[in-house]
Amino acid sequence: MTKMYQFLVQRSRPFLSQRFFSQFSCASSSSSPPLTNNMSTTSGLVIPCKAAVAWEAGKPLVIEKVEVAPPQAMEVRIKVKYTSLCHTDLYFWEAKGQTPLFPRIFGHEAAGIVESVGEGVTDLQVGDHVLPVFTGECGECAHCKSEESNMCDLLRIDTERGVMHSDGKSRFSINGTPINHFVGTSTFSEYTVIHSGCLAKLNPLAPMDKVCVLSCGISTGLGATLNVAKPKKGSTVAVFGLGAVGLAAAEGARIAGASRIIGIDLNPNRFEEAKKFGITDFVNPQDYDRPVQQVIAEMTNGGVDRSIECTGNINAMISAFECVHDGWGVAVLVGVPTKDAVFMTKPINLLNERTLKGTFFGNYKPRTDLPSVVDMYMNKKLELDKFITHRVPFSEINKAFDLMLRGEGLRCIISMED
Repeated sequence: MTKMYQFLVQRSRPFLSQRFFSQFSCASSSSSPPLTNNMSTTSGLVIPCKAAVAWEAGKPLVIEKVEVAPPQAMEVRIKVKYTSLCHTDLYFWEAKGQTPLFPRIFGHEAAGIVESVGEGVTDLQVGDHVLPVFTGECGECAHCKSEESNMCDLLRIDTERGVMHSDGKSRFSINGTPINHFVGTSTFSEYTVIHSGCLAKLNPLAPMDKVCVLSCGISTGLGATLNVAKPKKGSTVAVFGLGAVGLAAAEGARIAGASRIIGIDLNPNRFEEAKKFGITDFVNPQDYDRPVQQVIAEMTNGGVDRSIECTGNINAMISAFECVHDGWGVAVLVGVPTKDAVFMTKPINLLNERTLKGTFFGNYKPRTDLPSVVDMYMNKKLELDKFITHRVPFSEINKAFDLMLRGEGLRCIISMED
């Protein structure tokens, strides 16, 4: 056992007795509510189920019995089938650099099935397969109506909000005590309630244990390349940071037909694995006594055609911009820096016709665009399996945190039914 898992066992509460799990094991297929086209047998009722609750910053999650209230207006309650751990969950669980909000149910990369819908929801029905997304698409604001933006005014990510939009209340509780939501999704629970605008409807044939990773990091990196950088066939691309998001950006460059994809990372152990994603050259900035942008410019006869920065490190951002070729080079910033960070470069770099762009969730509109990304996988254009390096049952969710803390693997799939 890992230390985290041992802690979880030692801290087990009265809820965690075998009696509780046999009585309230909502994750078992035999206890799943029967679904019809219009209504489930649990529609309108409070559902007791298991959830992994973070009680304190940096402390192991505890599997608790929670009560999940019915969805209200424009909300949907889903049964989570598979979820994954993203670095954003880890960051806010550690509560570094932001206001702590506990107790809380984390999780935002997932796939599930609609159990019931609230008043006003017309585009989803019981039984639909869906991807929850940390940002949404209301369809009515200026951003949603713009072809150039996916930053919905109503449903844009808000990491400090722990309640629902409609009434400012939580749908989770333990013995009457509210438990905070996380980025409107909270998928570390067998059931969760989400605004309908934050759910993308899936092809029911798509394997949910694979496409669940498309609800955050993989789509972010993929879209940063395909939707924002837009490399042409035969072009050269540099990717800064070879974690899951960076490798998804490389996957986008591979799909676009880039002839050369240069991976930049401080961890040489990542280089061999990165070859699976189309990386052709590797650069570790620590191996050189000059700025890495100069190294890349020398490698590519003046600079790459496109670069994608996926670390959030300011120095990497500057390097990503300054390593693109003058005249046509485009640099895309994906990583999120600290709020007080300042980006500095010489104005001549812009005047020499280099372009700097930023992106949010790969410029994908969740409801409109994610179904087509799933289709890319179903049509074998996008390879997802290589992103999935580990699997654990829900009862061992803390092992996923251990793996990420040790920097092992890319995505760990957590099965809610094992």
